[in-house]
Amino acid sequence: MKRKNIMNNSESTKAISIELIKSLREKTSASVMECKRALVEVEGDFEKAIALLKKKGIAIAQKKANRATKEGCIGAYIHTGGKLGVLVEVNCETDFVARTPEFNEIINDIAMQIAASDPKYIDTSSITQECIDEVKASLLKEIEASSEPIEDKDKLLEEKLKIYLSEVSLYDQPFIKDPALTIRELIQNAIAKFGENITISRFIRYKLGEA
Repeated sequence: MKRKNIMNNSESTKAISIELIKSLREKTSASVMECKRALVEVEGDFEKAIALLKKKGIAIAQKKANRATKEGCIGAYIHTGGKLGVLVEVNCETDFVARTPEFNEIINDIAMQIAASDPKYIDTSSITQECIDEVKASLLKEIEASSEPIEDKDKLLEEKLKIYLSEVSLYDQPFIKDPALTIRELIQNAIAKFGENITISRFIRYKLGEA
């Protein structure tokens, strides 16, 4: 029985093409071996492999969430024309990871995200309850002013609030290079890849003529 299992695993591994592993790695930023294992586990189903790696990435990120991130880099992005710029600090645990091209590529991607999507907060935990209450009051007025029949105002209010939070919270925004991922998931994938906790500490977005 053991020999049969070894043979089955060997056959499954052979059936996984290099192109499929490469595509999964580009999609998830997971290592080659992690992509290969995931594809073997789900018998070559690409979408299931993405879901599996996403689940593993979340689990790894949760385990490392309390680990200190005292190293990292400050990234800068200047948009074409020089009228829009971003500074962002992304932290990790070791200087070794901070100096890798892959880590700096993530920083650049995040800086470009901030330039393009103009988030106001790092995540929803940064938003005060007072601000959320003000937004809810404004959204409720908008709903009540609508001429269309609404069955459940509370449900619609929560849906609109969720959309608002996903727009202003950097972690909850869809990644501009791959809208199927949020920035939170991008960071979780990076944590799984590097084996270190990674956090976005602060950012500032400059636009010519704006205070």
